[in-house]
Parts: sequence; C-alpha cells; structure tokens
Amino acid sequence: MNNQLPSDPLLALLCLFFLLNAQGLILTKVDAKSNVHIVYLGEKQHDNPKLISDSHHDLLATVLGSKEKASEAMVYSYKHGFSGFAAKLTDSQAQKFWELPDVVRVIPNSLHRLQTTRSWDFLGLSSPSHSNLLHKSNMGDKVIIGVLDTGIWPESKSFDDKGLGPAPSRWKGSCKSGKKFNATAHCNRKIIGASWYLEGLVAEYGQPLNTSGDNEYLSPRDANGHGTHTASTAAGSFVGNISYKGLGGGTLRGGAPKARLAIYKVCWDVFGGECAAADILKAFDEAIHDGVDVLSLSIGNSIPLFSDVDERDGIATGSFHAVAKGITVVCGAANDGPQAQTVQNTAPWILTVAASTIDRAFPTPITLGNNITLLGQAFFTGKQIGFTGLVCLDSKRPDPTVTGQCEALTSDDSRLGGNVVLCFTSESRRNAVTSASSVVKEAGGVGLIIAKHPRDVLYPCDDGFPCVEVDYELGTRILFYIRSTSLPIFAEGSPQKLADPFDFGGGFVNPNSAADPGLVYDMETADYVHYLCAMGYNNSAISRLTGKPTTCPLKKPSILDVNLPSITIPSIRSSTTVTRTVTNVGAPNSIYTPIIDPPSGIMVSVKPDVLIFNSEVKKISFKVIVSTTHRMNTGYYFGSLTWTDRVHAVRIPLSVRTEILQPYADEY
Repeated sequence: MNNQLPSDPLLALLCLFFLLNAQGLILTKVDAKSNVHIVYLGEKQHDNPKLISDSHHDLLATVLGSKEKASEAMVYSYKHGFSGFAAKLTDSQAQKFWELPDVVRVIPNSLHRLQTTRSWDFLGLSSPSHSNLLHKSNMGDKVIIGVLDTGIWPESKSFDDKGLGPAPSRWKGSCKSGKKFNATAHCNRKIIGASWYLEGLVAEYGQPLNTSGDNEYLSPRDANGHGTHTASTAAGSFVGNISYKGLGGGTLRGGAPKARLAIYKVCWDVFGGECAAADILKAFDEAIHDGVDVLSLSIGNSIPLFSDVDERDGIATGSFHAVAKGITVVCGAANDGPQAQTVQNTAPWILTVAASTIDRAFPTPITLGNNITLLGQAFFTGKQIGFTGLVCLDSKRPDPTVTGQCEALTSDDSRLGGNVVLCFTSESRRNAVTSASSVVKEAGGVGLIIAKHPRDVLYPCDDGFPCVEVDYELGTRILFYIRSTSLPIFAEGSPQKLADPFDFGGGFVNPNSAADPGLVYDMETADYVHYLCAMGYNNSAISRLTGKPTTCPLKKPSILDVNLPSITIPSIRSSTTVTRTVTNVGAPNSIYTPIIDPPSGIMVSVKPDVLIFNSEVKKISFKVIVSTTHRMNTGYYFGSLTWTDRVHAVRIPLSVRTEILQPYADEY
C-alpha cells in the first residue's frame, strides 16, 4: 500500500482548472425527512464484489427492518476500491449507523461545485524538443487518465485517436451508450471509457432530471463544456493551426497528448454544475477497479470550506483509497482565491493545483492626445481607430458611487455617441465586458476602454466591437488625462500587495527538472496515518480506513511534522521544532548542504546541517528549529529552506506567524 512517486513524472502535471458557467435546470427536494447518506466502512476486507454488495444490503436491512426497505433505500454499493454504500436515510436512521462499530463514519451527500495553446510550452514542454520530458515519456502513451467532471463532447478534434494503438491491456472499464452518445461510434483509442453517475443527485432532489430541450444528456455527453475542457487540457491530441481570429496561433494539445481518457460524468447542468458526493464516490470506486493511473477532478466544496479531512468530504475519502492503490489524484484548488482560507481539496494525499496567468499577452496601444501611448490588451483584430473623443461619464443616477462604472452605462445616453468610452468594473465575469461594449455600440460609440482588476481574465467584446482592457492603474492614468484639472477618481478595489507563497504556493511546475529532482519529500501510508492521528481520529476508525491494525501514539503527534514540501507554523510564541524527511532519488553518493532564507524576525537552523547519502542511506530525517524575535502578534512572514548538492536546488517555502496573545479569530 505504499504511495510511491509515479514512475512517469508527467502524471503529476496534467490539469489546469477554470470555471465555466452553465445553464441551470430546476430541481427541488421533495422529502426533507429522508436524504442520501453515505455509510463509509473503510477498506474492503476481500476482493469479491458480490459478497461485499450483499453485506451492504444486509447491514442496511438490519437497521431499516427488512430487505424490501433496504432495496428501496439503496442508492449505490461501493465494492471495488473501498467498502460502503449510499442510501436514503432519515437523520435518526443515519445516527443508528454512526453507533455501529463497523462504520467508520456517515457522510452526508453534500453537493460539490465545478471549478490555450500556450500553457504547456510555458511550462517547458515544447513539442518540437526531443530532449524534454514530453518526448522522453512518449507523450504519456499507455497512461490512463480518469476525469471526474461533466462528461465529454467526443466530436472535438482534441479526442482524435490517430496514431494511437489499442487501449492498455490492464484496462477493465467500458463505454456506456446513452442520450446522443453511442459507445461504438464515440469511444475510440483516445476515449477508452465513458460512464455517468446520477442516482445520488436524483435521490437528493427526489425527482428525475429534466432533460427536455437538450439542456442535459443522460449519457457521458457534456452539456456544460467544463469536462471537455479539463479532459483536453490533460490529454488532448495535437490540433494544428488554432487561433482566435488570427491571435494566439499555435497547436492545441494536452499535457500528455498520447494518454488515454476514461470519462466519469458526475457533475450535471443543475444550478451551474452540481456534483453529489454519492456519485463522486461511486466514480472513485469504479475508476479504481477500471485501472486508471491518474484521476483528475476540477470539483470543490462550497464555502464554508471543509477542514482538511471532514466527515462531509467524499473527495478526500475516495482519493485516499485511490492513492493507497498507486493512483495519482490531482484536484483543483478552486476559483475562490486569492483571499485566505479559500483553498479546497487540501488532504495531504491529493496533489492540489492552482490556476495562474502565463506569459502570453495581446498588447494593444492606446495613444492619447498628448502623444503618450499606453499598452492595454485586446482580442480585437479590426482596423485601427484614429483620434476621436474620449469620455468617462458622470452618472445620471443620484447615487454618486456608480460614476464611471461600466454597469451604469445606458444606451440612451447621448454622450456616448461618436466617442471612445472609458469605464471601470469590479465584475470578474465576461458579461461585464460584453454588456458594456454592447451598450456603447448601440449608443453610437466607436470604442471602449474597460478598466478591470489586474488578475481578471481577458475577454472578447461583443460581436467584434473595438475595445481594449486595462488594469485599474492604467485606467486611472487615462482618467487623469480626461480630467486633467480635477482630482482623479479611483476605481473600487483593494490595495496591491506583493505576492507571497500563500498566493503562488511552491511556484510553477518545472516538468523537465521534476524528472531529476535530486531529493523528494515523499509520503507513504504511514505518513497519512500520522496525519490522521494528529487530526484526532481514533485507532479503530484509522484501522478500518487503512484495512490494517493501527495504534496512534499516546502523545498526539504534531500536524506540523506531516512530511509536506513546505513548512507553515501558524502560531509561535518563542520556538518550535519541525521534522522533515527527504529521499534521495539522484546519484547514490550525494552530499547536500542547506541554504536558509529566514522569514523577517525569525531565526531558522537545521540539524543535521549536512545530509550524506550513499547506496545504503537513501532517506534522512532532519529537524528545523524555528524561533521568533518578535514580541507582539504579527502576520505571516515568509522565507525558504533549500538543500543543494551544487547540481540540484531543492527548495521549500517557510511561513511563520508569531502569536504572543491568542486572537479571537484568525484574520490572516
């Protein structure tokens, strides 16, 4: 059950995550007294799925009073990757399961939400280079990536199977036909598996999914687009000559263009994309049985977020069993950042990935009447606009706070006609851009300059209308020009701050360097047990989870000692010591020395201060001693610890906060 590093480092680099909105279907809960609950029994005791399923029905019948009632209440039996079942239970019935000694926990059927041609080149996986990891790994050939999402649109050229051989012989899954999805026609050597899971969501709402009007499909077909996007990002085939109206041209491809895809549709076009925990766990159960190598989930929990491993978190539970069986699980950190406490899917056995901007831009010059030229960005490909009037409007409304805002523009305002219009928006959706450009166009305006948050995504304007997007700083400079004799009006927004490791994590992935890292901070099942003991789980619960007898130490272990490739100390008064273990995966005879960049006001040392590896010594533990010189509460200060053998530099971030007095609430 050891959780070893993937033999192919490319497996850990396969997902970028973006939120795509969907049209909602209306479902309402019918019976508030009986809801879906997941009775989780931990690791399965044997490999006979029929006997496991029979035992689930027997256990359910014992609590409900008859086999008939059990058959009516049963939603899913989890029998391949782990043991458990989903059933419609009242709160009192769920409580009875909580009291049974063989039950690890009862998980409510919580609802989860959904979270370029340049991306992989930006990460160093340029397809023309025969020396990089992409080619050394044969572009992911024979790797099977399971995607739990909204399904797939199989006609996309990204899923062409040209040049691919048969599916790997270890594959045990299948393709299932359904509405507008023919398994024979739509599955191929790229899409080797496709299925869907809906019972958990339907049982939660108490009525069938309304699919009239082709808004949704009872099949693996994607009605939302989110699943097609994430699947093609991970394993899309090469598609040449892709651009947006001639901009950003290139070859579209996934991170592993020759990898195979197994599609597990667990999210449905309801309220923008909802995914029931019972359905997600069933997909985990099937995927473990089917033989996937990687599982990708761009799915998260709604705020308020769960703790690291919460009784309601089906993703953490399913991923534990997948990782224990050698499957890499990659999840999105979600789209609620960059504020504190918004990262999702934080269980230590999950590889959690954040989205970021890349080094691609579409610069467009804006020349003012004083001959100063500023650079914005635009998807506009039409003719250049000559000098014309430039306005930023005072609102006609009595509320002065809407002055200059894009949302306050109206098409009946005569001041827009014949002018380029500057407006500010705090909205982060595409609708803000398209609506403003549509209003200006309808009013007879000739162009739009829209000032937005600097982290916002670049969007095209309505129907090719000329518009340029700038950040708040440039927007304010243009406003200075317009109102050179007046005080500037600053757009709504928070002050800028320098990015820190809470913003960028461990930094960008470097796939080619990841193939030869020198040292790794590895984690195995024993590390996960340490984590669960530190989180307060009892011996019996952990034993059932792992399928092995487990005893936590009498003294509760420190969660700071979980072997993560980072060190965060949220509360230090004087000093503390943290332990880490590194594994040498480079040259057998290696010597590493530390380079310490301490956080401001923090003293850091390591023992031992030299790590000597040889053919016998492959793992070494060391202690990091951290002390503070601050005499009052502080925010987080950041630094780093790097081990180097003069060939490799293995760096992890340090984050330390001093707390002399305990605050009422954590505001950092």
